[in-house]
Amino acid sequence: MNLFSNTLLFKRVAIAVSFVIVTLILWNTYTFFQKFKTEERVKMEILAEAQKEIGSISDLNASVTLPLKVIENNNSIPMILVDEKGDILYTQNLDSIKSLNPNFIEKQLAIMKNQNEPITISYDGKNKQFIYYKDSDLLNKLTYYPIALILILILFLTVIYLFYSSNKAAETNRLWTGMAKETAHQIGTPLSSLLGWISILKMEKVDETYIDEIEKDVYRLNTIANRFSKIGSVPELKSENIISVTKQAFDYLESRSSKQINFSFKTDEKEIKTKLNKELFGWVIENLIKNAIDAMQGKGKLQLEISQTQKKVKIIVSDTGKGMPKKLFKQIFKPGFTTKKRGWGLGLSLSKRIIEDYHKGKIFVKKSELGKGTTFQIVLDRI
Repeated sequence: MNLFSNTLLFKRVAIAVSFVIVTLILWNTYTFFQKFKTEERVKMEILAEAQKEIGSISDLNASVTLPLKVIENNNSIPMILVDEKGDILYTQNLDSIKSLNPNFIEKQLAIMKNQNEPITISYDGKNKQFIYYKDSDLLNKLTYYPIALILILILFLTVIYLFYSSNKAAETNRLWTGMAKETAHQIGTPLSSLLGWISILKMEKVDETYIDEIEKDVYRLNTIANRFSKIGSVPELKSENIISVTKQAFDYLESRSSKQINFSFKTDEKEIKTKLNKELFGWVIENLIKNAIDAMQGKGKLQLEISQTQKKVKIIVSDTGKGMPKKLFKQIFKPGFTTKKRGWGLGLSLSKRIIEDYHKGKIFVKKSELGKGTTFQIVLDRI
């Protein structure tokens, strides 16, 4: 318990520290961005003063070296100088080729007006000029830096979530596997006892019909125990006649189901060989038939059909039950999903794992219509 608590505490601390670190980086970036933006404003104000100084000089012999140097040193901040009428007098750090197009300059001026307040140059309180400017390329790149950090944070948290979720799922799977194997072990004791009682009944010359039915149920329990014992381990696949294996599971449920259900088993073949684990594949067939019986509420038509192509064998199970919407075609195979009032929602998810993971085949809802029924299909390789 202490180990679990320590692990949980470590996870929470790690996530909290990650949030703090990223938050500090974002805050530092924001502060730096604002400081850099202020510095660019100061640079443009100095440039405005230099421009004013040049415009105010009346002596042709006066030195303009310093203000010109200030203006020339601005090689990163795009700017446009306009007069009171809005006529463009001068541009700087804009694309020289695109600037030949007046529409391009007008668009850039509109962007600058939206980004920053203009800097006013006043000559003796009469004539005025305005410097419009926009953020430099470096400042624009810094704008996207916090977004990149947030995306990295989201990715980091997603990885952590998936990592711990997979660990939790693995722990749950190990728990269920252990419970399944223990269940199989526990069932073995009463099964041995039942077999002994069957032998006694035969010696007592009890009606053979009763004994046959009891033997079928005992065999059924033994099959269930074998299925549970195989959970968590890779099952052994053998060459089997899929028709006889499927018919055995079909007949067992037909004999123990409502007589108001019309069972139909159709195939044109006597034998189709494929690699199977009989216990697990029979489990899949039983799950599909039981789901069909539940969907029909004990009354309707259930058909199982087996056919083959050159390389594949197809098993189709159809019912005349309540059907389902198309959005549930994939959801029903997820662990825990069920539309029943009772049940764990594991039957179809186990069926999918048995068919696709162990037998390398496919299982899916071929079609379904509300109020008319559902058709499942299994596809396996022939041998």
